[in-house]
Amino acid sequence: MAIARLHGGPLDGQVLPLDDENEDSIIVPYSETQVVYRRQGGLANTGQGDGPTEGEFWFVESQDDIDPDADSARDRR
Repeated sequence: MAIARLHGGPLDGQVLPLDDENEDSIIVPYSETQVVYRRQGGLANTGQGDGPTEGEFWFVESQDDIDPDADSARDRR
């Protein structure tokens, strides 16, 4: 199994499983939209016995605008 380490954007710091370790970009659902992360660099831990294979993915864009305060504004009503 391979994992994607996400950097930047709303999912910064999250680790997700990768179905295909050769993926160059991933689209992840987020709230009511989707966000796109693209891999930068090669894979790490590709040897046997050194942990799961992992790739570094960086935030590229979101399908819609992301408003992190929308939920808190709704809760204050």
